Amino acid sequence: MINTPNLIFAVIMGALMSLSITLATTLVRVGLAQNFFWVWLEVWSVAYPVAIICILIYRPFASKLTNTLVNKLKQ
Repeated sequence: MINTPNLIFAVIMGALMSLSITLATTLVRVGLAQNFFWVWLEVWSVAYPVAIICILIYRPFASKLTNTLVNKLKQ
């Protein structure tokens, strides 16, 4: 079961990351074309749900790996 704080975090982080990454990659790919906003919006509409799912799946692993690395660096 997914708890509410994890879901809210995934929604916010997914939005911020997918908006940033799709903006950069769309800009590199098509440049400042006349239809840039619509191309970007189309790409983002696919990336956003993928980002949320990935965050929910990978967050526990990334947290454990981070804790392990931090503990090893402290030694």
